[in-house]
Amino acid sequence: MRLNGLAMLICGALGAFAAAPARAHPHVWISGREAVVFNDRGEIVALRHRWLFDDMYSAFVIEGAAKKKGRLTKEELAPLAKSNVEDLAEFDYFTHAKVSGRKLAFGAPQDYALEEVENKRVELSFTMPLDTPVSPKIFSFQVYDPTYFVAFELAPGASVELVNAPHGCSSNVSGAKPLAAAESKKLTESFFSGLSPGADFGVKLAAAVVVACP
Repeated sequence: MRLNGLAMLICGALGAFAAAPARAHPHVWISGREAVVFNDRGEIVALRHRWLFDDMYSAFVIEGAAKKKGRLTKEELAPLAKSNVEDLAEFDYFTHAKVSGRKLAFGAPQDYALEEVENKRVELSFTMPLDTPVSPKIFSFQVYDPTYFVAFELAPGASVELVNAPHGCSSNVSGAKPLAAAESKKLTESFFSGLSPGADFGVKLAAAVVVACP
């Protein structure tokens, strides 16, 4: 069974690269803060992620690292950040964006860092540059794991930041639509069976962000 990139971060912190256990869903919870980055020509050039991990996941990372007094720094966790951001390539970095219904391609992640923040939580931050800048009237993106191994949500009360955006641009976040009864049953059963609820559950449960510019 293939090992999810974020699961590899856990295993890497523990120094155990054994086969993955049965995949009950989800295993990891992430509270995200997202930013859309514009260039000086008013084109969207990148997305910036800041992913705050749940307590249990953070504990694995912290306990598996060479802990010193105080918080673990970006420098101490740099090798782990690099190896595990690279592992996310197999999963398109959980980053999916479109313009006019056309899926956009991203380049290699930049400015990645992992660090311990408040309350012994760890946060992964990185920038996903677009292969080609876009000048959208409507730009949309979602952050999700298709197999729902990792559950994403936007940080409560946080808005999507528009960096260097032209005047008049705005963002709107729409929550996931309620699952049909059969889908809810399937998801519940997956928690008890340890099997995936399906390859499309991540997108069904993901919030959608729409950026509109005049």
